Amino acid sequence: MNDLIVILVASVAVSVVSLVGIVLFFGRKNVDENLFLIVPFSAGAMLASAFFNLLPEAIEEYGFSEVILQTTVLGIVLFFIIEKFIHWHHHHKEIHLHPMTYLNLVGDAIHNFVDGIAIAVSFMISFHVGLATTIAIIAHEVPQELGDFGLLVYGGFSKRRALFANFITALFAVGGAIMGYFLSSSIHGFEPLLLGFAAGSFIYIASADIVPEMHKEKDLKKSFVQIILFLLGIGLILGIKLVFENH
Repeated sequence: MNDLIVILVASVAVSVVSLVGIVLFFGRKNVDENLFLIVPFSAGAMLASAFFNLLPEAIEEYGFSEVILQTTVLGIVLFFIIEKFIHWHHHHKEIHLHPMTYLNLVGDAIHNFVDGIAIAVSFMISFHVGLATTIAIIAHEVPQELGDFGLLVYGGFSKRRALFANFITALFAVGGAIMGYFLSSSIHGFEPLLLGFAAGSFIYIASADIVPEMHKEKDLKKSFVQIILFLLGIGLILGIKLVFENH
């Protein structure tokens, strides 16, 4: 039961991040400046979480098995399909087709649901893995939810309606967390498969969505800052792992 409380708190915290949209979106310049700082940190945190926490824990629990690799690839493939056919946008792309906004909400809800599962399974493995996963997801949620909020406004939603819709989809993380908790509790050996799947989703998001955004920056000084922030994201997740492993 204590695990469930921690999982719920973490998933609610991730959901609340969607509210930053209405705070930071006013003033286009401010949004771009915030995204410039957050995006590379997010990429580093997600990749580090996948390779330093999720996959090693899955292998430790299940043994080095092709099944882990297969579920990782499945996570990559599923998120590719979501982005390809539901037109899921992580960043502030100016899409003016109103129906697109509803498709984006569907994709966002699926994404948040998977995030919730990842949070639950990670905490079921250990507290430090859950903490690292939650931090990586929150780091990604800031630019994603800003982008989703902007997309809804561009698609015809009022700012209040966009915030409400964004928050509702964000709450799917709580549903995913509850599902992940009960699946992990009742089905022996299920956690490693979900960890592999979550790692695949993290790898795809960071590599296919976030890193390409970083490559758009051509200014040498800003690119250097992005590299430092990218490494800081990796360093934070690695630091959490080392601290908890030494206690």
